[in-house]
Amino acid sequence: MKLYYAPGVCSIGIHVLLEEIGKPYELAAVNLREGAQYQPEYLAVNPKSKVPALLRDDGSLQTEYPAIAYWLARTNPFCNLLPDNIDLQARALEILDYCVATVHMQGFTRIFRPGNFAPNAADEDAVKARGKEIVEKGFATLEAALGSKDYAVGSFSIADSAMFYVEFWAGRVGIALPPGLAAHLERMKARPSVQRALQQEGLA
Repeated sequence: MKLYYAPGVCSIGIHVLLEEIGKPYELAAVNLREGAQYQPEYLAVNPKSKVPALLRDDGSLQTEYPAIAYWLARTNPFCNLLPDNIDLQARALEILDYCVATVHMQGFTRIFRPGNFAPNAADEDAVKARGKEIVEKGFATLEAALGSKDYAVGSFSIADSAMFYVEFWAGRVGIALPPGLAAHLERMKARPSVQRALQQEGLA
């Protein structure tokens, strides 16, 4: 397998899952700041111009964070990346999708790329402020979902990989995490898989 990634972006969650699985894989960095995702070399790999993208051993490409995470979990059942209980599986997918589709795409994207939402530069501060509101509301929702559990659905799952990357981003933009999520982030940072992923991406 080969993971196309960029240091510190959402692909780090998939990187963590690959480390949890422990099978051989390669890393291929995509320089998003220099626009490598729009160049012919990467477009030939992934026309969506996004990371993460996972090249499977059979030569096929899997894209989109939730789909990659789900595929990794189902093809590596011995790693227990999804619980056996169908209700808990659904809850894990619910939390994962909320992290990606709402906290990340609706919230953090407004903070990181306000120009995508505002035709006028004068409006970008308002866009960032709205992004911060969405992220903070998202964190409050995730805090309630986590409750007193160590991990999103009790034991470590693909949902925690997504929670980890949005929690990790909070420190980059100065957003305080609720206490439960702050403890979850530290719990994640203590996992060897997370430590290896951070080190390999130059973020340790």
